[in-house]
Amino acid sequence: MNLFPAITLVFVLLIPSSLAQLSQTETRILFQVQKLLEYPQVLQGWNNWTNFCFLPPSPSLIIVCSNGRVTELTIIGNRTSPSSHSSEPFQALSGTFSTDSFFTVLTKLSNLKILSLVSLGLWGPLPEKINRFSSLEILNISSNFISDEIPRSISSMKNLKSVVLADNLLNGSVPDLKSLASLEEVNLDGNKLGPEFPSIGNNIVKIILRKNSITSQIPLDLSNFEKLQIFDVSSNNLIGRIPISIFSLPSLHYLNLSSNKLSGNLTTNSRCSSSSSLNYVDISRNFLVGKLPSCMVKSKAKVLYSWNCLSTKSSNAEQHSLSYCKKDAALAVRPPKRKVEKGSSMKLGLVLVIVGGVVGIACVLALIIVFVLWRAKPERLNHSMDRSVAHKVSEKSNMNARHVPQTMRLGTHGQPPYNIFTEEEIEDATNNFDQSNLIGEGSQGQIYKGWLRNGSVVLINCIKIKQKGLPHSIMQQLDVLQNLRHRHMVSVLGHCLITHQDPPQVTSTVFIVHEYISNVSLRDQLTDGKKKDMLKWPQRMAISIGIARGVQFLHTGVAPGVFGNNLKIENILLDDSLNAKVSGYRIPLPSKSTVNEQSDAEKEKEDIYQLGVILLEVITGRQIASSSEVEQLKDELERSSSEPPSSILRSTIDPSLRGSYAYESMNTAVQITINCLSKVSSKRPSIEDVLWNLQYSMQVQESWTSSGNLSTKF
Repeated sequence: MNLFPAITLVFVLLIPSSLAQLSQTETRILFQVQKLLEYPQVLQGWNNWTNFCFLPPSPSLIIVCSNGRVTELTIIGNRTSPSSHSSEPFQALSGTFSTDSFFTVLTKLSNLKILSLVSLGLWGPLPEKINRFSSLEILNISSNFISDEIPRSISSMKNLKSVVLADNLLNGSVPDLKSLASLEEVNLDGNKLGPEFPSIGNNIVKIILRKNSITSQIPLDLSNFEKLQIFDVSSNNLIGRIPISIFSLPSLHYLNLSSNKLSGNLTTNSRCSSSSSLNYVDISRNFLVGKLPSCMVKSKAKVLYSWNCLSTKSSNAEQHSLSYCKKDAALAVRPPKRKVEKGSSMKLGLVLVIVGGVVGIACVLALIIVFVLWRAKPERLNHSMDRSVAHKVSEKSNMNARHVPQTMRLGTHGQPPYNIFTEEEIEDATNNFDQSNLIGEGSQGQIYKGWLRNGSVVLINCIKIKQKGLPHSIMQQLDVLQNLRHRHMVSVLGHCLITHQDPPQVTSTVFIVHEYISNVSLRDQLTDGKKKDMLKWPQRMAISIGIARGVQFLHTGVAPGVFGNNLKIENILLDDSLNAKVSGYRIPLPSKSTVNEQSDAEKEKEDIYQLGVILLEVITGRQIASSSEVEQLKDELERSSSEPPSSILRSTIDPSLRGSYAYESMNTAVQITINCLSKVSSKRPSIEDVLWNLQYSMQVQESWTSSGNLSTKF
C-alpha cells in the first residue's frame, strides 16, 4: 500500500535536473520579453501553459534550460532592417520601445550563455548594463537598428567568445577588446564604426569589419594572430601599406581587403608560409602598385586584384594607370594631415592674439585658412558619402548572408541548427525510402521528400561514393556542407554518412538533408498570368539580387568555392515573401554522375553565363528553351539598348513592366545581362560585378520611385 509514493519519489529523483520546469521568476521574464518585443510572430504561441524548456524545435526560436534556468535564448524575427535591401519598408519596433527597459528585464536571465536577437526591430543604444550577462559566451544582436556607440562595459564580459553586432546603425570607436581572452569572433559588419582599427586579442579566429568607417592603417601586430582564419575589412577607408606578414598567417584561409585606400608596393619576394591554408584573397579596388608577390601568383588560392595599378599580364584583372593610384593614394592620406594643420593654426592664432596682435595679419590669414578648411570639410564628407554609396552595393563573399556567430548551432538567419543525422532518422524521414517519396534523379543522385520527427518537411539527396583507401577525404569534404547555408539558397540542414569498407575499396553513402521550399519557382511565377502581374520591376530586381547573392556565396562564401552549379530559372525557388533561393547547386562531393573536366575558373564563368540567361528571362518575361533563343534575345537587347528609350520597351522588354521602372535602372540591368552572355568567357564579369550593377540598378530605381516619377512611362 505504501510502495506507490516511494516509487513515485524515486522516479522524481531520477529525473535529470536539466529537465526540470523553468522557475516561475524566469517564466515571468520571458513573458515580459514577449510583451516588450510587441508580440512578434515567433512568440505569439506563448501562453500560461507553455513549457519553455520543452518547446518543439524551431528555426526561429531556441530556448535551452539547465537546472530550471535559461542558458540559451535565440529569437529570429522577420522585421526588415536598413541592411536587408528588402523592397519592404524598414520595420523597427514602435516609439514606446526602450533598449534600456528591455535589457533591464533581459539581464535578469543571469545564467544566459547564448543570446541571439536577430531581425526583431530593436532600436536605440545598447545600455552599459549589458555586462550584467556575466556568464554570456555568445552575443548576437544583428540586423536591427541598434545605434550610437558600443558600450565600454562590454570589455568586462570575460566569458565572451563571439560578438556579432552586424547590420545595425552603430558608430564611434570600438571598445578595447584585448582583455577578452576567450574572444574568438568579432563581426561588426555593416555599421559606421571607426575611425580607428579596434584593439583585439590575438586569440581571435574571425574578424569581420566590412562596410564600416575605419580610416586607419592595418595594425602591424596582426602578425601575432596565429589562430586567425577569416579577416574581412573590405569597404572601409583603410590607408597605408598592407603588412606583408598577413599573407603568411598559419591559419588564415579567407582574406578580403577590397574597396579601401591601401597603397604602396607589395614586396615581390615576400614569402607565403608553406603551412598557410590561405585559399581566398581579395585586394581589388585599392591603390596598390608594382607586382603581386611571386608566392601569391603561384598560389592555388583564388586571388582577386583588379582595379589597382599593378603590373600584370592577366587580361582578366583590369587595372588603373599608375598616375591614378599615386594621385588618389596621396588624397587618401591628406585629410588627417590637414586636420592637424587646422589645429596647429588655431593654436598659433591663439598665441598671436595673446601676444597682443603684433602679427595681426598672420592671425587674419590663419582665420581665413581655418574658414576654408571648415568649408572644405562638408565637401570631403560628401565625397566620402558618395564613395560609400557607390561601394555600398558591393557584396561580401558572405561568409553567410545573415552574419552567423562562429558556432554553427545558431545557423544562418532563418535556418535551424545543423544536424548530423543517424541512419535510422533518415529511414524514418523517407518511410524506409518508399518509392512514393522519390522525387527524381538529381545531377548527383536520387532525391527523396521526407519528414523529420519534428514535423519539418525536407529534401534528402542520396549520393553514393566509391574510392580506394580510408574515407578521411570524405570527412574533410563533409565539413564544407555545414557552411552551405544562406538565406538565398536552399540550405543544407544536415547530413548522414554511412561507410562500408571492403578493402581495398570503400563505399560511402552520403545523405544530404536540404530545407524544403513549398512555393513556386521563378519560372512558374513568370509564366502564370496572375502571378506574373505581381512581379513588377522592383520585385524582379529584388529577386535578381537575391539570386546573385546566392551565387556569390557559392563562389566565395565557402572554401573552396562551389562552381559549376547548373543554374536554371526553374531551380530558382521563391518563398512566401518572394525571396529567391537557389536550388539544385552542386554539392562538393565526388559522385559517379559527376563528370566535368573543366577548371574552376571555367565553371565559374559558366555559372555567370547561366545567371545571364536567368536575367534575360526576368527582363523579357519570355521562356527560353535553347541557346539559339538566348543569342536572338541578346542581339535584340543589344540593338534596342542603343536606340531611344521608347524603343527598348516596344522591342524586347516584358510589356507587363511598363510604367514600373526607371530607364537607367533597366538599362543597367540590360547591360550587365549582355556582358554575362558574352561568347568569350574571359569577358564575362565576376559575380561581384554582377551584384554591384544589380544593386546599383535597384538604387536608381528606388531614387526614381521616391522622387515621384511614377507617371513617367517608358
